[in-house]
Amino acid sequence: MYDRILLPTDGSDGTEQALSHAVEIARGRDATIHALSVVDRRLYLAADEDQKSGLKASMRNDAEAAVDRVADGAAAAGVDCTTAVRDGVPSRVILEYAAETPVDLVVMGTHGRSGRDKLANLGSVTERVVENADTPILVVRIDDGE
Repeated sequence: MYDRILLPTDGSDGTEQALSHAVEIARGRDATIHALSVVDRRLYLAADEDQKSGLKASMRNDAEAAVDRVADGAAAAGVDCTTAVRDGVPSRVILEYAAETPVDLVVMGTHGRSGRDKLANLGSVTERVVENADTPILVVRIDDGE
């Protein structure tokens, strides 16, 4: 049932928690994890003209490092992993990747904010993916150690 598991990553520590769930599911089903990181074009397009190129390159390097960390974690657990880095709006690119691959499950982290914190973070990537995906999604609550 779950042959291809998409794990979007922004390189944050929370990805490790989502990865452990994805690995557990993949290991039991001989599935492949697809690590995807999205370079958010809105950020580098909003930068000053003389900073755009450098910012985009830096963001791409960070994204590549993020998918490499997922691939290393998957390999250490004996799970196959493919990686991809794309430019765009993160929630849209995640949904596009999930549809075109096609994946059977998306595993994503969330901080599970509520109330005032949720209002301050309106438009979270995870929330937008959950609202618009046709694929089953496992949302992993990220423990920030608080």
